[in-house]
Amino acid sequence: MRSVQLGRLAGGVVLAAVVGIPAASVLAAPDRVQFTAPHARMIGERRQAVPTPPQQQQPQHQQQQQQQPVERQAEPVPPPPVNDAQNDNSKASASTNEAAAPSGSALNIKGALDKLLAANDSQIAQKLHDMMAGKRTTTRNGKTERGGIEQVYASRNYEPIWIKDGRLSTRAKAAIMRLKDAAADGLDTSDYPVPEFGMLSSAEALAEGDVKLSHSVVAYAHNLEVGRIAPTRVLTEVSYGTHATDQADLLKTIINAQDTNAAIESFNPPAAGFKALKAKLAELRGETDNAQARIPEGPLLKYGMKDARVPALRQKLGVNGKPNDILYDKRLFNAVRYFQKRSDIRASGDVDSKTLNALNGPKTSQKIDTVLANMERWRWLPRDLGETYVMVNIPDYTLKVVHDKEVVWRTKIVAGKPQTATPLLSAPMDNVIVNPSWYVPQSIIQNELLPQYASDPNIFDRMGLEVKRGPDGHINVVQPPGAANALGRIKFNFPNKFQVYLHDTPEKRLFAYSKRAFSHGCMRVEDPTKFGEIMLHLAMNGATPDSRQIYAMFGKDEKTFKLASHPIVHLTYQTAFVDDAGKLQIRDDIYGFDARIHNIMHSDERRVADVAPPPDPKRDADTAKSNQEVLMRVERREAANPLHFFERLFR
Repeated sequence: MRSVQLGRLAGGVVLAAVVGIPAASVLAAPDRVQFTAPHARMIGERRQAVPTPPQQQQPQHQQQQQQQPVERQAEPVPPPPVNDAQNDNSKASASTNEAAAPSGSALNIKGALDKLLAANDSQIAQKLHDMMAGKRTTTRNGKTERGGIEQVYASRNYEPIWIKDGRLSTRAKAAIMRLKDAAADGLDTSDYPVPEFGMLSSAEALAEGDVKLSHSVVAYAHNLEVGRIAPTRVLTEVSYGTHATDQADLLKTIINAQDTNAAIESFNPPAAGFKALKAKLAELRGETDNAQARIPEGPLLKYGMKDARVPALRQKLGVNGKPNDILYDKRLFNAVRYFQKRSDIRASGDVDSKTLNALNGPKTSQKIDTVLANMERWRWLPRDLGETYVMVNIPDYTLKVVHDKEVVWRTKIVAGKPQTATPLLSAPMDNVIVNPSWYVPQSIIQNELLPQYASDPNIFDRMGLEVKRGPDGHINVVQPPGAANALGRIKFNFPNKFQVYLHDTPEKRLFAYSKRAFSHGCMRVEDPTKFGEIMLHLAMNGATPDSRQIYAMFGKDEKTFKLASHPIVHLTYQTAFVDDAGKLQIRDDIYGFDARIHNIMHSDERRVADVAPPPDPKRDADTAKSNQEVLMRVERREAANPLHFFERLFR
């Protein structure tokens, strides 16, 4: 009898459970259950402890109901087959993305992101529509329009970009893995937050997370393409043009690609020089500073003294000696002097801190900072350097000519002094002039000629300078062609707003120095006739003169060669580069641009680093106008003491 009662009771429980399940599902449907949508948690974000309320005893059938998934009846239904490039990746493209994605992420993305999410695609799409349908952005001209990312969602009928069939798509996983490996690209992972999708428990929160991931991916690709810092925040005289891709086009490129990781990588500079630096960055991060290989700091070491650092000095300079001999002898003294001379350090033979720093070279951490600064500047340059181009490396004091991706010629240059730095720019070379006249730049007139005229009224005549009026009515200071001309015998013109160019020089002795920052901003070329031969050959049609024939043209008659094609001249600042032997080379930060980039990225200025400061065109215009007023008096020989007049104008 008791067993019969137990059987009936069990049957009743089962029946109640079966009948109760549909009712529980209806009660748990999304439009009946009130969710509080959490803020989209970012992967790696610290979770806040939430107090757990005391648990009450519940009937068994209610416990069974609550164990069912909240949205059981709203389970995702697979959509009909569509184009993989539009709706995320087929199995083949999935394997491509996973294989190509970076492996350096500290996050176990496979385990963390393979979960079934809390809402299906149509529910998330509805929330995306509700979020964005009426959203507008006010532009600088006062008009309102959709933002680039919102435009992409609207064009997809608000279908989520990173979620498919209720899970994070393969595209999403590849993008997230790339963001978590941002350090490999010289960027900071913390700048590109990733929502923790598995912790989001509503369609609204998942929609918000989808949009936030889109913003992070767009910001990342934008920084790969143009860098994190507006160039004019680092220096005022820079002109590389703009090559930023529109937000909408940038996002479309990534989401329509079969290989998400390759699409993101395509926004990095394609130049071999950048790729080599990126590889060196990975190597440097795998190194540690070898303290034993560095000579420690200490008191000034002079000839004849004894010091425990002497054996390390011998080893560093390749001087033979007994291992325990700590006497700073004559042979080591001469080796130190030779090293100092080659390093442009006063060749005293005394081992001071400057000499030790030069012997030790930068630490690994310093090399990393230098590489990061150079990767940033590579991103400022045009994407297409040109089939034929000239690249000047200012801190290396060299110039190279590249044709069809091959270096065809190299030479030394003299660059601008720190106080009259050579600007950074890209501009097409238009012509080559043999026996050029020198039109003195306004900055030299202002800073040097006019102040000297006060005490030396004959300076213009003595220097062979002519003050004459041009066709436009402006007064120019001109030095006619000749052996003493500041431009030498040949000039390479690439018109630019900074009025700098490549040219010959009568001061050949300067090329004997290893560090050659001596000019007012223009670049002097060691072998200009050979440079002329090469550029005319590459950029003109038909027969062109060689270096000997160009030399034979030297005289007082100006001759201009108009180039048929226009090779691009790139003036760059590469304090870190990889040489032909694959070795990382580090050069002095002569203008302080590396230090400026480092300071921006480690200060509050980082928040606005990508916003260019407003230009000041009025300053340059005022300078030119004032110069003209003074030169009119010089032209008429009326300025007995133009310095006073000059100072009054610029006070």
